[in-house]
Amino acid sequence: MNIALDNKWDSGMSDFSIENLNNVDCILHGRKTGEGFIPYWTDVANNANDSEHKLGKRFSEIPNIIFSNTLKESKWDNTTILKGNIKDAIQDLKSQNGKDIIVYGGESFVSSLIEHNLIDEYYLLINPVAIGSEQPIFNPLKNNLQLTLAKCKPFACGVVLLCYSRQK
Repeated sequence: MNIALDNKWDSGMSDFSIENLNNVDCILHGRKTGEGFIPYWTDVANNANDSEHKLGKRFSEIPNIIFSNTLKESKWDNTTILKGNIKDAIQDLKSQNGKDIIVYGGESFVSSLIEHNLIDEYYLLINPVAIGSEQPIFNPLKNNLQLTLAKCKPFACGVVLLCYSRQK
């Protein structure tokens, strides 16, 4: 899911992100997102003068997994490439002991996770900026996705977090 991180990002959102990351021990990405996300946050973590240094450090401490059938090996520290059948691979990850897995991925990767019913909770950050050319993450849905609102948190900058749990 692509979220514009412009002047709307504030310290409350940064604090929430760090708190949320304390509940995970794995960050899962699609290839395209991983190739941008990991180097960006590594640079932030390595720059003590960056306003998001603390968040960047937290991102860089958590192991990353990039799901890709085209990448042969990882170019980044603390990153593994996962290949094969996405449904089987993610179900195997979910069956392992540990904390939660968080996903940062583009619309095609997230859509494939949704299609295979692999997401338990959806954290949607609604930014009051309209971007007309983005692809919907809920496309193509073959069946209705039944979700229950678990949390709603507004931030001072105007962004709203909506957390939904999947009904089983």
